[in-house]
Amino acid sequence: MNAIERQKAPHLDPQLANVLSLKRDGLLEAWILLSGGPNPGIARDYAAYRAAHHFELRQFGAPKSPLKPEKRPIAPCNSELLPFVWFNRNFRMPNGVKSLRRMRRAAHLRARELRMIFKGVVSTDHPILAHIIPMRRCNLACAYCNEYDDRSKPVPLETVCQRIDLLVRLGTTIITISGGEPLLHPDLDQIIAHIRRHRAIAGMITNGYLLTAERIKRLNRAGLDHLQISIDNVTPDDVSKKSLKVLDKKLQLLAEHADFHVNINSVVGGGIRNPEDALVVGKRAVELGFTSTVGIIHDGTGQLQPLSSAEREVYGTMRGMGKSSYAQFNYFQDNIAHGRENRWRCRAGARYLYICEDGLVHYCSQQRGYPAKPLAEYTVADIRREFLTEKSCAPRCTVACVHQVSYLDFWRAPQTIDSAGMPETGDRLVQIR
Repeated sequence: MNAIERQKAPHLDPQLANVLSLKRDGLLEAWILLSGGPNPGIARDYAAYRAAHHFELRQFGAPKSPLKPEKRPIAPCNSELLPFVWFNRNFRMPNGVKSLRRMRRAAHLRARELRMIFKGVVSTDHPILAHIIPMRRCNLACAYCNEYDDRSKPVPLETVCQRIDLLVRLGTTIITISGGEPLLHPDLDQIIAHIRRHRAIAGMITNGYLLTAERIKRLNRAGLDHLQISIDNVTPDDVSKKSLKVLDKKLQLLAEHADFHVNINSVVGGGIRNPEDALVVGKRAVELGFTSTVGIIHDGTGQLQPLSSAEREVYGTMRGMGKSSYAQFNYFQDNIAHGRENRWRCRAGARYLYICEDGLVHYCSQQRGYPAKPLAEYTVADIRREFLTEKSCAPRCTVACVHQVSYLDFWRAPQTIDSAGMPETGDRLVQIR
């Protein structure tokens, strides 16, 4: 028992409380041995204390004590030892213990990320990041989003696991589950666990609506490494329901229970009515101990709309919030915010793969349709070709994850293949303007 609980039950001898074990789910399991003398008051105190604190009583008659003899509580003089009564209760883990556990997991993740970078520098023949879509359906309908529907069924678990196996065979280091809304998939935990069994880094992008304390603990147990939630405004409107007002309680649950890294992404552009909301969202994220990023988003047709002066001001403020609250690899957005093109080497189709619900490989979420090759047929030869292919949509691209993984190779391998000359399987590449 802690000090506060002893004050609530003054007749219980604090020496009779013995903490024995630490549960995996992050809660402290306490086994308490009660003994007392002939005074019947202790039995009343015990019953009242148990009822007040919602103990689950487990009686075993007089079982063998789990404590070593020298650690067992000693009954007072001239008293009889009551029958042993054992019961357990889930105590909140002290913040220090929780922090140490999170620090340990963060250090382990950082080591895995460093291995990812080393592997990426040594070889260009494998993907660094893949987004996989096990569920296209979403429980929301944001006006700017073109990546969801309201009817698709979940991709069967066996099929998703086969695609993960194929990605790992290609050498993929990070596999991020996206959608649609991945929390709608009934087998999400098994999907995450399958990624982790391959020792890949497991990420997820969600709108957060379906998060509960128990759901977060299940994600912990499955082994999730990263989670990102995009919050578009402070109060919901007809453009987006992903608002801080609705999701703040979900963020508090994440702050209390999540062992994985959490990033909150606020946005400007794409028809978001109050760009200053991004500042409120970013500050709240940092306050809760998360990282915070700001994204410049496309509209519902996949096109980039120029930022207004107010949006550029908000973007600049968010960029200045500091290293602790902003991803340091979004420099490409500086040009986009000011209407300038980026000159860079997009490695989509090689370092980044987008795997749709049909199991086809695409450049990204905004270029679905090319190369549109089944993942089962995708080879190192495809990776090498796309690594050297110049994408005509790249100068005004807003897809942050592709920019970020492409930074690793900015210094080498000039792209010598023109995407405009590639055989087309559908429409030509979308020009994001």
